[in-house]
Amino acid sequence: MKLIKLIDDKIEIAICVVLISLMTILVFVQVIMRYVMGNSLVWSEELARYLFIWLIYIGISYGAKIMKHIKIDASLKLFPLKIRPVTVIVGDTLFLVFSLFITFSAFLVVQKEITLGQTSPAMQLPMWIIYAAPMIGFALTSIRQVQTIIYRVHKLRKGGEVDG
Repeated sequence: MKLIKLIDDKIEIAICVVLISLMTILVFVQVIMRYVMGNSLVWSEELARYLFIWLIYIGISYGAKIMKHIKIDASLKLFPLKIRPVTVIVGDTLFLVFSLFITFSAFLVVQKEITLGQTSPAMQLPMWIIYAAPMIGFALTSIRQVQTIIYRVHKLRKGGEVDG
């Protein structure tokens, strides 16, 4: 049970740290190769770009986990104080629906990419791996949004203030 909780608490941040570390090292090595050695790695820029894409989509899930996804706080102040908690939960629900839509759409794209067999130019990496980033990222985001909605509904029922 501790392992599941550890994974639940730390999975996105651990993946993000690994991705940004690899990306930083890769770009640093590329700079050294280009300006010190006078030769560049053909595949490094492509890999750095793909690591960045994965970092973005896993980062979206992490933002949802810590309940810091993009929202307009000023517009929340336009609602009466009593319905603000419900407004926040409705916003979370809409974000969940959006996340599920993106997950499903990305799944269809990944299926098509697997069928086409397209590969990246420099590394010959199957492109479905790159196109899977939104699918995985938003699937994780959907899970995090369900957790957030449950947390906020539970907190609202207990009479606590729902974080906006």
